[in-house]
Amino acid sequence: MKRALIGLALALSAPVAPAVPAPALLPAEPGLPELAAPGAFTPGTMTRTIVAADQLDAAASVAAGQVVRGTRTLPLRIWYPARAAAAASRVTYAASLTAEPPHPPVHFTIAGSAVADAPPAGQGFPLVVLSHGFDNDPAMLRWLGENLASKGYVVVAMAHHDGPITDPRQALPMMLRRPLDIALTLQRLRAGLLGPLADTRAVALVGYSFGGYGVLTAAGARLDATGPWLARLPAALRTAYAGDGPAAADLRVPGVAAVVAISPAGGGAATAWGAGLGQLHAPLLVLAGTADRTVGYDPGPASLFAAATSSDRTLLTFEGAGHALGTDPAPPQMRQALWDMDWFEDPVWRKARLNGISLHFITAFLGLHLRHDAAMQAYLSVPQERSDGAAWKGAETPYAAVSQGATTRRGRALSATIRTA
Repeated sequence: MKRALIGLALALSAPVAPAVPAPALLPAEPGLPELAAPGAFTPGTMTRTIVAADQLDAAASVAAGQVVRGTRTLPLRIWYPARAAAAASRVTYAASLTAEPPHPPVHFTIAGSAVADAPPAGQGFPLVVLSHGFDNDPAMLRWLGENLASKGYVVVAMAHHDGPITDPRQALPMMLRRPLDIALTLQRLRAGLLGPLADTRAVALVGYSFGGYGVLTAAGARLDATGPWLARLPAALRTAYAGDGPAAADLRVPGVAAVVAISPAGGGAATAWGAGLGQLHAPLLVLAGTADRTVGYDPGPASLFAAATSSDRTLLTFEGAGHALGTDPAPPQMRQALWDMDWFEDPVWRKARLNGISLHFITAFLGLHLRHDAAMQAYLSVPQERSDGAAWKGAETPYAAVSQGATTRRGRALSATIRTA
């Protein structure tokens, strides 16, 4: 079964009062769907580091044309449901991004809602593994990590140590390293890295951009050894990791209950997987913009969605939106140059609105497939395929007033729907 939500330009509902203060960079956005609001928990955050020997050194392997192994170090940013006093100080995230040549990297900070190292609010919470985009940082995804933690999920985001995005050659090692990093992280989590905090038996994988490619591959989409996407890899690596190669199983993780791919790379006219997308069986939610100049749309995420024929899948499309669906709003330090701002902002959509609508549907999707809450299906079965086709049937309202929609048992109706085929 597949569903498509198209043109979410209005998506109206009554907001729910947040359980934690919204950070300064995310002011309240009127008219967001109800599941965008934070949950009942205060989000906590902590860091851990994985150090693993005898791992594929993807960069050295690409350079040498053969498999080279070494030590892999993965810093983790973890968000989780916590207990914290109302007056507890919230964390400020710090990171940097590659600047337009020849300028040095730009350092930035993001004011968060999470409390560093706060006591957990329990144990056995559902687990979400989160993979960032090319040359990104986990801090850029804190809009999603903090929100899901407030709703009772443990979210583990790894820092992949990509090379600079200004060097296209850096994409080659990522083809293998992304799913391998996801598999390594989940392996360590299942070995007790976080103790009983998370239930690691079933997991959701969420990825943005190249992280979207990573989670699709890790969840079971089989790489096409003969296709042009992998043709840039040395033959020894293709033979080992693509198709049914002897190391292909190392790219995949068991027990994947749901996959969310935000502006995923790897689609296009010649996908990374080809017919191997049919090997993806986990439920799939794809978020994409029709004006994405980085990974395209159709061909791109939309054609990828169509080819995942073994998955119960949903496509959420933002008409006119570009690639930057998976990031926070641009912090002040990233608003001084167009290159810097382009990491975060969309030319058409307000980022708070993009994030809020995405949170609503991701929350419903994870609730359905990771928590097995059947009531969440109703949020994915909305009454209007194209939001622009929705009509306000209430009484006459003042100019520029926000429509609150029609009352339903879920709170408010959305001006969007899902097409089922």
